[in-house]
Amino acid sequence: MASIQNLKKDINYVLGDIIEAVYFWEASNNKKSSKEGSALIDDAIKTFDDLIVEVNNKKVDNRSKHLKKVRVELEEKATTLVERLNKLG
Repeated sequence: MASIQNLKKDINYVLGDIIEAVYFWEASNNKKSSKEGSALIDDAIKTFDDLIVEVNNKKVDNRSKHLKKVRVELEEKATTLVERLNKLG
Protein backbone atom coordinates (compact mmCIF):
# COMPACT_ATOMS: atom_id res chain seq x y z
CA MET A 1 0.00 0.00 0.00
CA ALA A 2 2.83 2.39 0.80
CA SER A 3 4.32 1.97 -2.66
CA ILE A 4 1.02 2.99 -4.24
CA GLN A 5 0.96 6.12 -2.10
CA ASN A 6 4.56 6.87 -3.02
CA LEU A 7 3.81 6.37 -6.70
CA LYS A 8 0.87 8.79 -6.50
CA LYS A 9 3.08 11.31 -4.70
CA ASP A 10 5.79 10.91 -7.32
CA ILE A 11 3.28 11.52 -10.10
CA ASN A 12 1.99 14.61 -8.32
CA TYR A 13 5.43 16.05 -7.52
CA VAL A 14 7.05 15.37 -10.88
CA LEU A 15 4.23 16.77 -12.98
CA GLY A 16 3.64 19.60 -10.51
CA ASP A 17 7.28 20.61 -10.80
CA ILE A 18 7.01 20.66 -14.58
CA ILE A 19 3.95 22.90 -14.41
CA GLU A 20 5.72 25.16 -11.94
CA ALA A 21 8.72 25.36 -14.27
CA VAL A 22 6.45 26.48 -17.12
CA TYR A 23 5.01 29.25 -14.93
CA PHE A 24 8.54 30.27 -13.95
CA TRP A 25 9.59 30.35 -17.61
CA GLU A 26 6.60 32.49 -18.51
CA ALA A 27 7.28 34.89 -15.64
CA SER A 28 10.97 35.20 -16.42
CA ASN A 29 10.24 35.92 -20.09
CA ASN A 30 7.43 38.41 -19.40
CA LYS A 31 4.83 36.16 -20.99
CA LYS A 32 1.69 35.94 -18.91
CA SER A 33 0.17 33.07 -20.83
CA SER A 34 1.93 31.72 -23.88
CA LYS A 35 0.36 29.21 -26.24
CA GLU A 36 3.34 26.87 -25.87
CA GLY A 37 3.27 27.07 -22.07
CA SER A 38 -0.48 26.50 -21.91
CA ALA A 39 -0.21 23.48 -24.20
CA LEU A 40 2.57 22.04 -22.05
CA ILE A 41 0.55 22.57 -18.86
CA ASP A 42 -2.51 20.96 -20.45
CA ASP A 43 -0.41 17.94 -21.48
CA ALA A 44 1.04 17.64 -17.97
CA ILE A 45 -2.46 17.70 -16.46
CA LYS A 46 -3.70 15.11 -18.95
CA THR A 47 -0.68 12.92 -18.17
CA PHE A 48 -1.42 13.24 -14.45
CA ASP A 49 -5.05 12.22 -14.96
CA ASP A 50 -4.12 9.26 -17.17
CA LEU A 51 -1.48 7.96 -14.77
CA ILE A 52 -3.72 8.26 -11.71
CA VAL A 53 -6.42 6.28 -13.53
CA GLU A 54 -3.84 3.59 -14.28
CA VAL A 55 -2.67 3.49 -10.64
CA ASN A 56 -6.25 3.12 -9.45
CA ASN A 57 -7.01 0.33 -11.95
CA LYS A 58 -7.40 -2.77 -9.81
CA LYS A 59 -8.64 -5.03 -12.59
CA VAL A 60 -5.20 -6.17 -13.69
CA ASP A 61 -3.72 -9.65 -13.41
CA ASN A 62 -0.40 -8.72 -11.83
CA ARG A 63 -0.79 -5.48 -9.84
CA SER A 64 2.89 -5.17 -8.95
CA LYS A 65 4.00 -5.49 -12.57
CA HIS A 66 1.30 -3.04 -13.63
CA LEU A 67 2.49 -0.41 -11.11
CA LYS A 68 6.08 -0.80 -12.28
CA LYS A 69 4.87 -0.20 -15.81
CA VAL A 70 3.07 2.97 -14.63
CA ARG A 71 6.30 4.19 -12.99
CA VAL A 72 8.22 3.64 -16.25
CA GLU A 73 5.48 5.45 -18.15
CA LEU A 74 5.76 8.39 -15.72
CA GLU A 75 9.50 8.61 -16.35
CA GLU A 76 9.05 8.50 -20.13
CA LYS A 77 6.28 11.07 -20.26
CA ALA A 78 8.02 13.38 -17.76
CA THR A 79 11.20 13.23 -19.85
CA THR A 80 9.24 14.18 -22.96
CA LEU A 81 7.57 17.09 -21.15
CA VAL A 82 10.91 18.34 -19.79
CA GLU A 83 12.41 18.18 -23.29
CA ARG A 84 9.53 20.30 -24.57
CA LEU A 85 10.04 22.71 -21.66
CA ASN A 86 13.74 23.04 -22.47
CA LYS A 87 12.87 23.93 -26.07
CA LEU A 88 10.78 26.86 -24.84
CA GLY A 89 13.73 28.75 -23.45
